[in-house]
Amino acid sequence: MKKVLKKILVLFIILGIIAFPTILAIDRYVQNTGSQYIIDPMIIPEADAILVLGAYVFPDGTVSHMLNDRLTIGYDLYSQGKAPKIIVSGDHGQKDYDEVNAMKEFLQDKGVPEEDIFMDHAGFSTYESMYRARDIFKVDKLIIITQEYHLKRAVFIARELGLQAYGVPSDIRYYLVMEQYKLREIAARNKDFFLAKIIKPKPTFLGEEIPVSGDGRQTHDKLNSKEI
Repeated sequence: MKKVLKKILVLFIILGIIAFPTILAIDRYVQNTGSQYIIDPMIIPEADAILVLGAYVFPDGTVSHMLNDRLTIGYDLYSQGKAPKIIVSGDHGQKDYDEVNAMKEFLQDKGVPEEDIFMDHAGFSTYESMYRARDIFKVDKLIIITQEYHLKRAVFIARELGLQAYGVPSDIRYYLVMEQYKLREIAARNKDFFLAKIIKPKPTFLGEEIPVSGDGRQTHDKLNSKEI
């Protein structure tokens, strides 16, 4: 029995030695690819829409610091005329947790007309947000907003799905949990490398097309929206 366990242990060690460099290589590849399209906001090409990716919202509807900063940068780019529409994509899969309405209210408080805000209620992952931007909102040229550690993967996914995507980081301040996020991101980059480059699965929800060239108000009522 001890010999069998020893063989199993050796096998796992060998597999680990083989797998670790592969994991790091994929992580570096995704980062390098995405980094090529992270552009200074002053010179970033104009796009069909600005996509702000969701993050944590407190129970009272207040957006977290990370999400506040993403929305602030998204609003700044919209105000500069970099895109005529903003897509807010996040998790609204439960009645008691709603990222997208909190994001919409933030932008409306800034003065963004509600018809210019498109709500993606089923942005359950970065991959799904990009897929739905392409297939539901019919976006071709896209500016993606999130923190830089996440932005490289988001741009990589969008590019693999055929979008002319560029990224602008939203690192306005220091975030206490950033080191944990960066560590977790290594696994996320490996996962989405295979999803976006090889498997390309459909997202949890698709639905009828709601082109971003139209009126965003048709996406505001989740219960009546055709997108879910």
